[in-house]
Amino acid sequence: MNRIPSVNLQDFLSEDPSRKQKFINEIGKAYEDIGFVALKGHFLDDELVDNLYKEVKNFFNLPLETKRSYEIEGIGGQRGYVSFGKESAKGKKEGDLKEFWHFGQYVEDDPERAKEYPDNVEVKELPEFNKIGKDTYQMLEKTAKYVLRALALFLDLEETYFDNYIHNGNSILRPIHYPPILEEPENAVRAAAHGDINLITLLMGAQGRGLQVQNHKGEWIDAIAEPDELMINVGDMLSRHTNNKLKSTIHRVVNPPRELWGTSRYSIPFFMHPISEMKLNVLDSCIDDNHPKQFDDITAGEFLNERLIELGLKK
Repeated sequence: MNRIPSVNLQDFLSEDPSRKQKFINEIGKAYEDIGFVALKGHFLDDELVDNLYKEVKNFFNLPLETKRSYEIEGIGGQRGYVSFGKESAKGKKEGDLKEFWHFGQYVEDDPERAKEYPDNVEVKELPEFNKIGKDTYQMLEKTAKYVLRALALFLDLEETYFDNYIHNGNSILRPIHYPPILEEPENAVRAAAHGDINLITLLMGAQGRGLQVQNHKGEWIDAIAEPDELMINVGDMLSRHTNNKLKSTIHRVVNPPRELWGTSRYSIPFFMHPISEMKLNVLDSCIDDNHPKQFDDITAGEFLNERLIELGLKK
């Protein structure tokens, strides 16, 4: 497996049962084999994507003191700005060469759930920033819902199995800026090798070289999407829940060749999280004599908290 398979969500959304089943088989096999797919036919349109990148670049171009005014203490970086070098991969002491922003869930029908999450942070210098962020968040959340429906069917679950767990889930949209590299990095890369915490990640901005995925042989392969594709991978929560039937693959963002050090890179992942009380206990259908239960029972909220501490974002 030396390339990332490409699938089209419109096959799943079609009224044709054979096209729908083809999508289920293709995405299921890809997630068993390498844990990544490139997805066409999603709900983001070109205008929204263009506007989002414009607003994200506008934000990261603000003076550092302005950006830092949006860095909120005491919430583990869950909303607003996280400054350069703050986050490091699990087990790595060097901070990643990036700064980023977090948009979180927009709860509109559950006052108790709304109290569980920090409020989104409004950037007063950029009147369109938050609106476009919200629109993108909701289109990616909608795309993720149908990907998870396909995976539910692949796992012999009821199609809407994940729906109630992801409605008002603790998902995060993270615009990332990897600034120009000004001096030789000491053991630091733009994003060190890691697995994602969540159920699935939908990544915008994987069109150029940089993102690499580790295959079963331990080889690093480039993951490059077409302009109309999202890169979507399995996270550790879904891997646990399926007893590692669906693979959470280690990936990284490497530094560019020296001649490109002077350029910025932007990428925008959407981390699809469930509600905190979802049980990530291994599904019975994923346990048999050849595949004994590999993971202890845990809720999504407990697992997230453990990982945020490991990442240095929570004390």
